Amino acid sequence: MKRILQLEGLAVLWVSLLAYSRWGAGWGGFVLGFLALDAPLLLYLLGPRIGAWGYNLSHSYVGALLCLALGAGGGPPLLLAVGLIWTARIGFDRALGWGLKSARGVAFTHLGVLGSRR
Repeated sequence: MKRILQLEGLAVLWVSLLAYSRWGAGWGGFVLGFLALDAPLLLYLLGPRIGAWGYNLSHSYVGALLCLALGAGGGPPLLLAVGLIWTARIGFDRALGWGLKSARGVAFTHLGVLGSRR
């Protein structure tokens, strides 16, 4: 099942990149947005529960799909670009096997345990 979810993430990444190449707002902004989505990892400095909450909020499709819907539905075009960057980043992480985090720690995800703790 993990491999299926990784392939799904790869498909989301690929489709997001294709769509961004058509409706995006420049590749410099893409790179900045892509990297900025890991800023919530800093919340782990406040503890694993807060870190997991912040990471999961920024790596859930809910906000990304809301941006896509608003941007595609006549809202500011920047929302469409942000939604595409956001879905690409989530797809990238899922393709690598990185899932939503557990309050037990950063290595514990819905796709399994990361790193040497396996």
